Amino acid sequence: MLDNLLQKLLEPVVMAMGYQLWGVERLKQGRDLLLRVYIDHQNGISVDDCGLVSQQISAFLDVENPIKGEYVLEVSSPGLERPLFFIEQFQEFEGEKVFIRLLRPQQGQRHFKGLLTRVQDDVIILQDGSDTQHHLRYADIDKAHLLATIPSPHRKSA
Repeated sequence: MLDNLLQKLLEPVVMAMGYQLWGVERLKQGRDLLLRVYIDHQNGISVDDCGLVSQQISAFLDVENPIKGEYVLEVSSPGLERPLFFIEQFQEFEGEKVFIRLLRPQQGQRHFKGLLTRVQDDVIILQDGSDTQHHLRYADIDKAHLLATIPSPHRKSA
């Protein structure tokens, strides 16, 4: 689900600039590799913020060279439908609507939408529109993100 090595390498770089590293994705697009880095800040993220962080990350990656071959670097805000990478992020957004795609089918399906009701140990508990509860292991999640809705007046603090 996450490239942990890149996350560990890039986190100090991004934090030194005053931002939070929300997550890192490596995506294959045909023969090309896209490295997408999500940053966040309590005051929001602007295009200028993304540009500054992109320059810093690019210089760092040129020196450290953790990625073999060519790639495209994209630095972005997580946005309204922010991806969820870590169990702590799932906990932060308990009570919000999410989409989850599993690595392998569970209960005959790989895609789940619903209310993130609770995180218990390494299990994400999701309630779908028919009030069915699904217990999804964090380790089985391929991708997850919030579903855009009217913003909640407050989030659960971490």
